[in-house]
Amino acid sequence: MVRTKLAAALFAATALLGLPAAAQEKPKELVVGIATFLSGPASVFGVPGKAAADLFFEEINAKGGILGVPVKPVYVDEGAGTNQLISEYRRVVQDQGAQIMLGAISSGSCNALAPVAEDLKVVNVMWDCGTQTIFEEGKWKYSVRTQGHAGAEMMATLLYLMKVKPDFKTVAVVNQDYAWGRESWALLQAGLKALKPDVKIVAELFPKFGAPDFSTEITRLSALRPDVVISTSWGGDLDTFVQQAAARGLLKQSTFVLPLAESSLERLGAVLPEGVIVGSRGDHYFLHPKYKNTAEMQSFVKAYKAKTGAYPIYPTFHMNQAVTGLVKAYEKAGAAAGGKWPSKEQVIAAFEGLEFKSLTGTITIRSDHQGLEDQMLGTTKRVPEYPFAVYDKIALYPGKLVTTPLGEKSLDWFAKVKPELVNDKSIETFDYVK
Repeated sequence: MVRTKLAAALFAATALLGLPAAAQEKPKELVVGIATFLSGPASVFGVPGKAAADLFFEEINAKGGILGVPVKPVYVDEGAGTNQLISEYRRVVQDQGAQIMLGAISSGSCNALAPVAEDLKVVNVMWDCGTQTIFEEGKWKYSVRTQGHAGAEMMATLLYLMKVKPDFKTVAVVNQDYAWGRESWALLQAGLKALKPDVKIVAELFPKFGAPDFSTEITRLSALRPDVVISTSWGGDLDTFVQQAAARGLLKQSTFVLPLAESSLERLGAVLPEGVIVGSRGDHYFLHPKYKNTAEMQSFVKAYKAKTGAYPIYPTFHMNQAVTGLVKAYEKAGAAAGGKWPSKEQVIAAFEGLEFKSLTGTITIRSDHQGLEDQMLGTTKRVPEYPFAVYDKIALYPGKLVTTPLGEKSLDWFAKVKPELVNDKSIETFDYVK
C-alpha cells in the first residue's frame, strides 16, 4: 500500500514538472480549435478558410490522423468580437481539451490571443493574420506563424510596382481606416521614400471601414489624376470601391495597385479590367505557374470547387500551410520523443527551423517563430477560359528576399531598402499560360 502511494506521488510530481514524452499518453483524438470569421465582413475569408480546413482534416483522418490519432476540429467565430473570442478560445482549451489552436485572421485577434496562449500553454498557430509587429515587438513561446506578414507582402508589392512602372511620379492611397489600412500604407510610404524620393503623394484617403459609397474619394482621384492609386483594402470594401471606380472610368485613368485583390477576382468578374496590379498575400493562386498542374493542386481545386462552388482564394492556402505545418511539427516532435506522443512543448519547439512543402511552395519557420513565405504579384489579363481577370506578367519573390531580417523592425528596414532589390536575380517571372 505504501509503495502504491509512493508510486502515485512520484507520477503526480513528474506530471507537475511537465517532463516531456515520458508523461504523455496518446489521446483518443486531437482536438484542434480554429478561430476564423464565420460572420461579419471578414467572413469572405473566414468561411473559405473553414471549408478548406474541413477538407484537409478529412483527408488527414482518412489516412489515419496525426501520428495515428484522429483530428477533431472545433470552430470559434472570430466575428463575435475580441472579448467573446478570448472567452471561447479559453473554453475550447480548458473545457474541450484542445491541445492546438489555430488563430486567427485579424491582426487584432492575433495580438489578443498570443498572451492567452502563453497563459494556457497551448500551441497557437497564427494561420492568417498579417501584422508584422507580433514577433518584432514580442516574444511568444507558444505561438508560431506559418505564413508571411505585411512586411513581406508590402515589400513585394513595392518592388513589383517599381519594376513594371518605374516612371510614375504621383501616388494616391485609398485604404480602410483601421490598423491594417494605416500600417500597410506606412510600410509602403517608407519604402517609396527610400526607392523613389522624388515621388509626390497627392492624396491619403482613409474611408470608414465598411463604407458603402466611395464617390467622394473617386471624385477627388478623378480630379487629381495620380499615376498610381494604391489600395490594400479587402473584401466587400475593395469590391465596392473597384466597382464604383470602374463605373467612373478611374481604372483606365490611373494604374491601380491592389495587393489583396486575388481574393476578389472571382467576385468582381468582368468589372476588373486588364492592367491592374494584384497580389495574393503570399504566392497563393490556383493557377500558380509552377504548381497549377501538380496532382495536389488539381485535387484541392476540384474538391474545394465541388464543396463551395468557387475557386480557392488565399485564406484556403494559408489554412493548408497551417495544417501541413502542424502535421510536420508533430512528426518531427514524435521522432524526437522516440515514437511517443510528444508534449506541447516538444511540438512548438519542433516548429523552429521547420521546412515543409505547401500547395504552392516551401515554408520555413525562423527561430523567432515567423514563417518565410514567397510572394506573388501580377498584372490582370482577360482570357476566354475564365469569366474573371487572371494573373499575367507574374513575379515570384522568395520569402527570404522580401521578409524583414531577423531582429529588425519592418518600418526601419523599409526606410533603407536599396534599388538593386528591384532586379534581384532570385526573382522568377512568368507569363499567363493556358
